[in-house]
Parts: sequence; C-alpha cells; structure tokens
Amino acid sequence: MAGHTSAPGATVTSRALALLGAFDADHRRLTLSELARRADLPLATAHRLVGELVDWGALARTPAGDYVVGRRIWDLGLLAPVQTGLRHLASPYLHDLYGATLATVHLAVRDGTEVLYLDRLSGTVSVPIVSTIGSRLPMHATGVGKVLLAHAPAEVQEEVLAHLTRVTPYTITQPGLLRRQLARVLRDDYATTVEEMSLGGCSVAVPVRVGPEVVAALGMVVPSLGRDRTRRVGALQVAAHGIGRALAAGRTG
Repeated sequence: MAGHTSAPGATVTSRALALLGAFDADHRRLTLSELARRADLPLATAHRLVGELVDWGALARTPAGDYVVGRRIWDLGLLAPVQTGLRHLASPYLHDLYGATLATVHLAVRDGTEVLYLDRLSGTVSVPIVSTIGSRLPMHATGVGKVLLAHAPAEVQEEVLAHLTRVTPYTITQPGLLRRQLARVLRDDYATTVEEMSLGGCSVAVPVRVGPEVVAALGMVVPSLGRDRTRRVGALQVAAHGIGRALAAGRTG
C-alpha cells in the first residue's frame, strides 16, 4: 500500500500511481472505498482520479461496481523488455509449431497463482478456446498452468491447492489427485488436461527452460489427445527447447 499520499505536497501523479499501486496479487478487485483506503487518499480525491483512470483505460469498472486493472496497463506491460523479449524470441517457434500441428498454441507464464497468456495462435480445428492474449486463467485447469504449478514454489502450490474451483464437471478439485498429477508432470516433463477448462477441449503443455529454470510454458489445445499425444509432446518439446536456447543466448549476448 502506498502511504501518505494525502499529505500536503503530494502530486496528482503520485496520487494516481498510489491508486494503481493499491492492486496486487491478493487485491485484484477493489471498491472505491478500498482504493481510497489502500492509497491513503480522501474518498473524493480517489473518486475523481479513479474516474480519470477509467476514462484512460488504466482501470476498468466491473458490473458489480468494483474496479480492476484495465487492459491499457496490460498493453503497456507488453512493452516491458522481459515480456517483449520473450514473446519476440518465442514467436518464430510458435509459428513453426502451429505450421506443424495446425493446433491452437499458447505461450504462458505464471502470474502469482494464475496463468498469464503472453501469446496465442489460433488453430484450424474448431475447439472451444477461452484464453486470449493477456488473459489469466486458473493454473489447475489448464495444461500450461499445471506445468507452471508443478515447478512453482511450495507456497504457491499450497495456495492453489487450497482454492481448487470447478470450471467444468471435469476440473480437478481434489488436492490429492492434483498433487499426483503434478508429480507426473515433473516425472514426464509434460502436462495434459481433458475438458477441465472448457468442454470439448483438451490440452498438452511442456516447460520452457533457461538452464534449470522454468521461465514459461508452451501448450496446445486440441479436440482430443488420442494417439497423437506422443507426436504433439515431441513437437512442443522441440519448440520449447528452441525458445529456451534463444532466451539463454539473449541473456548472454
């Protein structure tokens, strides 16, 4: 929380930034009163500045009347060197993967306890897809999410395991079962889902590594896994290795 922004001499910019800084991984939706309190601003000042931030696109108001970070902030975030570099370096490998499989392919990273989708190429086969570039989805219900969760710190895993919401009738909501799946992800080096995020859609995903560090996940969504699972995993791993090598070269270059 930004403190003392209501003190004399605080600039309009510092007050607006304090409102944006009121959001964090544990506070993704805030009412106007909560925003004012966390930014240490008078309610009237917060109301005026929040209105301007909404008009600009930095914040968005939900149907329930609270506020979330706006899409324009995401668009600016994509210009940051880390995300821009990852998307740029991964792009040719995503296109090669799409060309080889004609499936919808995703590049994603972990954002707290959620999956953040950095890039997506839509496949030619009609499959229900709920992800978009910039969207966040539950880790436990997506292939890329399971990969990232398997390699996440223990405290992140425990937080996710404590809040296994059901998205479809097939979403894994039993902590013990998900723990066993995560262990298999570490053993087999890939993850799968079967209609756990959307009915009619299955996914398979692999980690993207720079050295021993898992920095992202690469996945595809298909109508069924079937007999092509091994071929799809292999294609994903080849692309993921290429992305990892490109990232490593970029760090040392």
